[in-house]
Amino acid sequence: MIDPLLERVMRLHPKLIDLGLERMERLLMALGSPEKKLPPIVHVAGTNGKGSLVAYLRAMAEAAGYRVHVYTSPHLVRFNERIRVAGELIDDGTLDEILTECEEANGERPITFFEITTVAAYLAFARVPADLAIVEVGMGGRYDATNVIQPAVSAITPIGYDHTGFLGDKLEGIAGEKAGILKRAVPGVIGRQRDVSAGVIEAEAAKLAAPLFRMGREWQVTPTASGFRYQSDLLDLDLPAPALAGAHQIDNAATAVACIERLRAARFRIDDKAIAKGLGSVDWPARLQKLSRGPLVEQLPPGCELWLDGGHNEDCGLALARMAGDWAKEPAPLPLYLVFGMLTTKDASGFLRPLARHATAARAVPFPAGHSAYTPAEARAKAAEVGLDCAPSNDIGAALEDLLATQPAPMRILICGSLYLAGEVLARNA
Repeated sequence: MIDPLLERVMRLHPKLIDLGLERMERLLMALGSPEKKLPPIVHVAGTNGKGSLVAYLRAMAEAAGYRVHVYTSPHLVRFNERIRVAGELIDDGTLDEILTECEEANGERPITFFEITTVAAYLAFARVPADLAIVEVGMGGRYDATNVIQPAVSAITPIGYDHTGFLGDKLEGIAGEKAGILKRAVPGVIGRQRDVSAGVIEAEAAKLAAPLFRMGREWQVTPTASGFRYQSDLLDLDLPAPALAGAHQIDNAATAVACIERLRAARFRIDDKAIAKGLGSVDWPARLQKLSRGPLVEQLPPGCELWLDGGHNEDCGLALARMAGDWAKEPAPLPLYLVFGMLTTKDASGFLRPLARHATAARAVPFPAGHSAYTPAEARAKAAEVGLDCAPSNDIGAALEDLLATQPAPMRILICGSLYLAGEVLARNA
């Protein structure tokens, strides 16, 4: 389901990807350069964990009493989720007015959907006072529409293979694009990286005299029985486990703490209590989210569990497999079944391969309209490539019904493969 405002914007500005900054710079200048009127910014790039890092940062800063603007993509159910103004999702009326203003300033000149909505976010942020802005890159970094800002901190989460049609299929090239958000003399917080990516980031930072704060170098994270320990030259914190599920969330949470450490150096007063409170209160749907209520949950027999995750590349498959491995160690583990759908631009076999050894079977479902995705039959073939027993289903509800009719309950069902599919699940389960 597409909300009317999003339908209008997509009709006027087709959902194309055209990497470059010239159109952004032109339109922003016509609107009075709102990107230069924002509070201190944390700019976040990477392949995996960007959204979780943003969520942790927002939760920690808000726990310290700060007003925070946030720009993320994609949305799950409603477009408004992308633009959070001083802690609140932008309302329809304001969004409509700002998008109209952007369209009038742009005239008939070419501009993409992501570009004009990014301009709209910056314009909305510039008009409402806040203490901090957190901006997530859409794709890549160097030529991403968001990269017209001067951040106080740049952050790069783990880099992997994604958007290879635009960023190339070499990790060095992908890392080079992500490292393009680094700015001269601006500190860069770097999450866990493969050696190749780390080398590219370090070379880019050296050109810009940008100090780096790298996991495993300037700061360390160690899992503990109750959460994790964060250590740097200035901090030594024992922190509780984050509210978001999965062992990979320890890294994401620790990267957020490293960003907070840099913000403290910029005179933000985010103390240890606010960090711990943010870890416990963070909310980020469709990231290993256990669904506890709603129509889809209600159709399951007692003892069954329904989980949702929007991850869609090989690294995400590995992270989910680690969680599945932990589930398998429970005293009475539930058999795991997958329900999945994926874009044809994603490596479905690479995503499913690490999960195949943990899942009993799977169901492949159609994708939300408007996206180029594998049909259920094609997705079934991708599952077969990695030895995963899979059958096609007409939709999510039918997939759940089929599993319940053909497999013994109780069971654990993980719906996965795409944020777009996750959004459809959340809308249907509302």
